[in-house]
Amino acid sequence: MKKLLLIIAVVFFSAQATNACTNFLITKGASVDGSTMISYAADSHVLYGELYYWPAATWPEGTMLDVYEWDTGKFLGKIPQASETYNVVGNINEYQVSIGETTYGGRKELGKQPGAIMDYGSLIYIALQRARSAREAIKIMADLMEKHGYYSSGESFSVMDKNEVWIMELIGKGERYKGAVWVARLIPDGYVSAHANQARITTFPLADGKTSITSENMDKIFEPSVNTVYSEDVVSFAREKGYYDGKDEDFSFSDVYAPVGFGGARFCEIRVWAMFKDVKDGMDQYWEYVKGNIEHKDRFDHGGKNPNKFASNRMPLWIKPDRKVSVHDMMNFMRDHLEGTALDMRKDIGADPFDNPYRWRPLTWEVDSVTYCNERATATQQTGFSFISQARSWLPDAIGGILWFGVDDAASSVYCPMYCSITEIPFAFRKGNGSMMEFTNTSAFWVFNQVSNFAYTRYNLIHPEIAEKQQTIEKEYIAFTPAIDEGAMKLYEQDKARAVDFLTNYSVNQGNSLTREWRAFYGYLFTKYMDGNIKEPNPGHQNPRVEFPGYPEDWYRLIIEKTGDQFKVIGDGH
Repeated sequence: MKKLLLIIAVVFFSAQATNACTNFLITKGASVDGSTMISYAADSHVLYGELYYWPAATWPEGTMLDVYEWDTGKFLGKIPQASETYNVVGNINEYQVSIGETTYGGRKELGKQPGAIMDYGSLIYIALQRARSAREAIKIMADLMEKHGYYSSGESFSVMDKNEVWIMELIGKGERYKGAVWVARLIPDGYVSAHANQARITTFPLADGKTSITSENMDKIFEPSVNTVYSEDVVSFAREKGYYDGKDEDFSFSDVYAPVGFGGARFCEIRVWAMFKDVKDGMDQYWEYVKGNIEHKDRFDHGGKNPNKFASNRMPLWIKPDRKVSVHDMMNFMRDHLEGTALDMRKDIGADPFDNPYRWRPLTWEVDSVTYCNERATATQQTGFSFISQARSWLPDAIGGILWFGVDDAASSVYCPMYCSITEIPFAFRKGNGSMMEFTNTSAFWVFNQVSNFAYTRYNLIHPEIAEKQQTIEKEYIAFTPAIDEGAMKLYEQDKARAVDFLTNYSVNQGNSLTREWRAFYGYLFTKYMDGNIKEPNPGHQNPRVEFPGYPEDWYRLIIEKTGDQFKVIGDGH
């Protein structure tokens, strides 16, 4: 029991230290239009929001590729370059392959591997430059780790193409070994999944050579019947390290390599639940779990035996939604602050008088030697960038893939369409246009941060205007997409290059014009809400109309409760 509590404590505190990101995964059969989709929020207080770009290229034999850690820019080493690399726009490539991630950390002793070259960010962006399908991306990532070692801690990846969506989870082998142990599973068509900084793959079907294979038979990953792939030593390594001694068929990747504790549930799994509850009834049965109340019963909630006393009340890895999911649904899933739940971040005292659903770090705090926490919702102030990637199998790859890209807090951002084949990035999103410590009014990251940070001062007054404008613009983008597709198709039938030029011009113009519009929007908001009042134009008069909204009555009552008669007006009040 003491060992179990120690593990839970380790997971609780490691969940706070990692970059906290959120991925939602939607299969063709679960989407409104038959597209596949994944979302990703790159949440870090030091990550600058910009849109990465690698043009397609061919490389001479013997070319070496420099590898740098994505999080820090640290040089890690060199690996052989592929003979051909593909066009990559952010986290999607020209073949509609897209990859996202969330860091879960896991067992700390497995997070260091001397001589390793491949960090999780390099795995993503190198695989995108080399893969034509989700299955190929998984194979490439596995091969890269085996050959060059794995540099990061535990990671969950979303890997999709125009037909399939996979979840892949892995963790390094520590100082004495090379590479990683991992499991990848195909999300069944018609289902949705999610992950948010907590490993979620538990048990999985063992290799039968048909639907489930090990890394010994990686070439078989391209057979359509295969839906599960895992490293051949994922169980044996756990036995060798003393992490597991049960039956192979009872082995749970998450429960062995990253057991869920309070933090893993309350800060991480609750974001998965927030999306699941929006698409399926009955998710309230997991409310106690996502609040951090982890049970370890003799049987799982689904009735199966639990001989290893793993967490028994966990949510399923995927669910079948009660309704189809649209691309705009995905955008709005990324904006959740636990609204409408008992943990609604607008409703407790930390929300200040103006219903602000944000809490400044640290995530946990202590009073009288007792530790307390703030909530960690999907939408957060420290997002560098986020996206919804959408792949559409009924269109040519150059037209079918769209990265709906936004910077800063998703609740105050706008997702702008970037087609996967474009050969230029909008200047407003371009790498090198500003940095985390270099402000510029031409950068979308800084423009959107000005708006969102101003809104945090009087959230219930300012943010509704932001949300209204955000939703209007996004709906216009979505409504206009079929016309852009049609125009691109007509050009594509004559000359693919002309179609790509058309899509490039469209995407670049949208990104730059959106930033200009948002910059003007900031001027409007600042003028209206400056100094805590509300000003409106007053035609025919020199001065505008002014309102002084003050504070809500419940906040005034709280002041009285805390201060008694300190502010009581005596006499006539003058």
